[in-house]
Amino acid sequence: MGFSLSEDKGGTGTTLLLIDVQNDFHPGGSLAIEAANADADRITQLIRSSRSKINHIVATLDSHHRLDIAHSGFWVSGDGDEIQHPDPFTIISSEDVASGKWRPHRHVKIINSNAADENNSVHLDPTIFDNYQQVVNTKGEIDPSKYALQYTKQLEKNGCFQLCIWPEHCLIGGPGHNIVKSVWDAMQEWSLYSGGQIHYVYKGQHPLTEMFSALRAEVPVSKSTSFDQTLFDKLKQSDRILVAGQALSHCVNYTMRDMVDSSTPEERSKICLLRDCSSSVPGFEAASDEFLQYLEKNGVATCKAEDVFEMI
Repeated sequence: MGFSLSEDKGGTGTTLLLIDVQNDFHPGGSLAIEAANADADRITQLIRSSRSKINHIVATLDSHHRLDIAHSGFWVSGDGDEIQHPDPFTIISSEDVASGKWRPHRHVKIINSNAADENNSVHLDPTIFDNYQQVVNTKGEIDPSKYALQYTKQLEKNGCFQLCIWPEHCLIGGPGHNIVKSVWDAMQEWSLYSGGQIHYVYKGQHPLTEMFSALRAEVPVSKSTSFDQTLFDKLKQSDRILVAGQALSHCVNYTMRDMVDSSTPEERSKICLLRDCSSSVPGFEAASDEFLQYLEKNGVATCKAEDVFEMI
């Protein structure tokens, strides 16, 4: 069954899913993708030219604290005056953690928690994190070094990633966190025209785990980082879902994988990646190529933004 815009089938119409269209992923940002401005121009044009055909806009926002497990300041090596932080794009393996090559900064403190304490950002829920008993010391406290070891082991066990240190990006409240202005302006115009409210989805704000997918963290550690069934069900109600944003190699990739892996073949036929509205983080183009092959294998369509509403 191929992707089609020919008719609504009793759902909620067309949803435009915008993934992390934020300043820090565009030229001038801390994790810039050279082609992202052109992608944003096409997204802007699509919203403005097709505002009567778009029924819903869902916009995800990568959202980080400065002290984050994938940021340099979380980690140190050496002692005394010789302390160093890892450079951006350093890979930290579980072997590196076990050997003491890299360890969490002494300022990192992790709180024993459950869903009732979800507002505490640096917490670990023993009902969610699989290896909880292995990170507790003899006093019943969570040992950050033991957690770091279990986290990196779990990442590697999952088979997708080793821990990569990213340039600090999308810091909550900072200018890099904002949606690119041209796209944001078009979104507001759509809201005024349609009467629709934009659904914003924040992801990545838990500092103890990475969250490339908008639906779940790579290693769930709390209720908020577990699979977001509410968001998934909202998306499934659509007759069609158009996906755009950054980056093709990472957050678009893993958000769509979670959508596809949790969908029936009929539900997959509703999804279309706007191929000219998403680009790779430099150096990760091979991940994007593999992702596009995955979409084709699973019957998920790709098309250009200018063509998508010509498929009616």
